[in-house]
Amino acid sequence: MYRITEQPDSILLSGPDGTQAEIIPSCGALLNYFAIQIGGKPFNVIDAFPDPASAKGAIKPAFQSAKLSPFVCRIRDARYSYQGSLYALEKFTLNGAAIHGLLFDEDFVPVESLEGPDEASVALRFVYKGTDPGYPFTFDCLVRYTLKGASIRLDTEVLNTSHRSIPLADGWHPYFTLGKPIDELEFQFHAHEMLEFENLLPTGRRLSNTHFNRLEKIGKTELDNAFVLDKGYTGAACILRDPLTGISVEIAPDASYPILQIYTPPHRRSIAIENLSGAPDNFNNGIGLIEVQPGEVKVFSTTYTIHAGR
Repeated sequence: MYRITEQPDSILLSGPDGTQAEIIPSCGALLNYFAIQIGGKPFNVIDAFPDPASAKGAIKPAFQSAKLSPFVCRIRDARYSYQGSLYALEKFTLNGAAIHGLLFDEDFVPVESLEGPDEASVALRFVYKGTDPGYPFTFDCLVRYTLKGASIRLDTEVLNTSHRSIPLADGWHPYFTLGKPIDELEFQFHAHEMLEFENLLPTGRRLSNTHFNRLEKIGKTELDNAFVLDKGYTGAACILRDPLTGISVEIAPDASYPILQIYTPPHRRSIAIENLSGAPDNFNNGIGLIEVQPGEVKVFSTTYTIHAGR
């Protein structure tokens, strides 16, 4: 039987085989822990905060596991135009750019839970009331986690509660770890094109990519790039694997997340593998920008799966 345990600062989903997932509602409903049992011990693949209580104060500047909405990654100069009006975002900027949306440290409220013999799920909601002057629109964001076997599915629903259309991009910012430096790990993803960047922002050009089209050792490779996922591929979009143990994580977004942003942080103990609905700065460049009509709901989904290896 799958179980859900509400703790003072987190919600724990548990499977009968020892699989567990910890969600922190007060910090953007982020996934702080996802582990299966290997050799009788939990093996967590999320580069986690040490405890749920510390997450909210420590989410910046790495934004590990952060919910990215209503924009993803960077907005150039924290400004954009929409339907003839200029907006300036204020919540958080880095080197002049607004980054990682507006919900990363907001308090989500649990609204639904389900325990059953086959899976457990919990849904959390945040009501955005247009508080940032640079995004004066209103919307509801519902995040649902479903634990089943060694997989966890992340579904996001964004409901436009404004009286006009709103610009939208959605994503996640998890850092994955297999318990050793990423230099020793293998990596693969299904993308033959990448977005050309200038100062971490797309120029509008697409470049050919053959790197990591098959499992390759990461080694000293440094990445902070956005890749366009191939259409019609089979299996997971992305695999991170330890060649010595065979332990791996697979990331399988649906068509709502066509962009894969990869970042290798300087500490090299984990790697950010971000599912995005559109490109960085797409409030300005329009790459993958979604316009949501009043009363319309947009749905986004991705799944993480752990394989125990040998």
